[in-house]
Amino acid sequence: MTLRLRINIIVGTLTLLFVAGLLAQQLGEMRQAVHEEVVAANRVAAQLLNRLMWGYAARGPTALTAALRDLGRVRSNEITLTDRQGQVLYRSPPPVYKAGRDAPAWFEHLVSPEPSVQAIELPDGKLEIRANAGRAALDAWEEFSRLLMVSLALVAAANALVFWLVGRAVRPFSRIVEALDGLQAGRFDVVLPRLPGTEAQAIGEAYNRMVGVVRHTIESERRAALAEARLTDSRELARWVDGQLEDERRHIARELHDELGQSVTAMRSMALSIAQRVGGRDAESEQAARVIADESSRLYDAMHGLIPRLAPLVLDRLGLEEGLRDLAERTRRAHPDVRMELQAELHDAEPSAEVAITLYRAVQEGITNALRHGHAQAVRVRVARDAAGLSLEVVDDGQGLDGGTAAPGHFGLRWLAERVESVGGQMTLEPVTPHGARLAVHVPLQATAPRAEATA
Repeated sequence: MTLRLRINIIVGTLTLLFVAGLLAQQLGEMRQAVHEEVVAANRVAAQLLNRLMWGYAARGPTALTAALRDLGRVRSNEITLTDRQGQVLYRSPPPVYKAGRDAPAWFEHLVSPEPSVQAIELPDGKLEIRANAGRAALDAWEEFSRLLMVSLALVAAANALVFWLVGRAVRPFSRIVEALDGLQAGRFDVVLPRLPGTEAQAIGEAYNRMVGVVRHTIESERRAALAEARLTDSRELARWVDGQLEDERRHIARELHDELGQSVTAMRSMALSIAQRVGGRDAESEQAARVIADESSRLYDAMHGLIPRLAPLVLDRLGLEEGLRDLAERTRRAHPDVRMELQAELHDAEPSAEVAITLYRAVQEGITNALRHGHAQAVRVRVARDAAGLSLEVVDDGQGLDGGTAAPGHFGLRWLAERVESVGGQMTLEPVTPHGARLAVHVPLQATAPRAEATA
């Protein structure tokens, strides 16, 4: 049901109720008027006949009957004359006023008063004057019918006018409905013009504002989706680059260990052999050979110190736990004044190679930052397995974080956060009391899609 029809039905119903109330009031007034007219006429007729008929009654029933015939019908009264035996001597003729027409029985019953009968006892009989409201009821019915027809005509005219006026008033709403249908169909370029009417104008302005917000939201979501897709591509590319870098580092480390390491060892052996052969015969040659041997030894040590930084080959051979122990031991040898603690509780966990190298690099970054930037005197590393994967903590007693956060442009931590996130892990960096920093990393045993943002 449309709003226009609903309003028209409401207005029509109220109008009908109002007209029904007026008609009910008019009907009550008509009933009162008919009652007063009929009762009053009956009483007047009874008093008149009571005085008039006694003169004729002395002459006998024949003179009385003749007088009544001459008198005829007295308004809305029916006159009946009977003798002592109850036989009817005279009955007034039917009314000639609007003869052959009568009001509906229900209407006549509604407006007519209770029957009023006046009886006059005469020497030779009885005269009855009975009120008859039929003609008064017919007059009232005709008046009521005219009033009813006029009222219905006015109601019809009023409803037609209301229907037309409401149609004009709600016409702008069809434009709004069309615009909403277009919006539902995906047309976000539909803008409503200035609509007539205060309410329609307010709805139109609200619609235009809503469309603007929707367009802005959709554009923002589109840009966000595009940025997220690009970010995902960038993360996948960074993950692939990290994998390639690790492979290349591992290859370089193996080349250094297998090829260059053997060559340097051979050079040292040959230099020592030359020094032994020319010993005591050519001091300069012996000295040069020993310098070569010493430099070869230093080159070998430097190369072996560089190999774990390039690629911890011990991870491939012995696993994560032994790789971390090797890293801790090399840190102790390189920094004998720093207290280095390692607590590994892996419980035979077997993380994937990508997760293992990520944790190893996290420990490397944490130790490097603690020693280089925090000037720590103690570093504690703890790696443990839990129900969801592996958790790592690197806690130091250094200078801590500047302002509670990592220094701007700290690309090592940013790189580490991206790397941890790429295997589906989480990383946090926070200060500890009274001073120092705590690096916490949690990763699954097997690399998964990124699930949370890393914070530092």
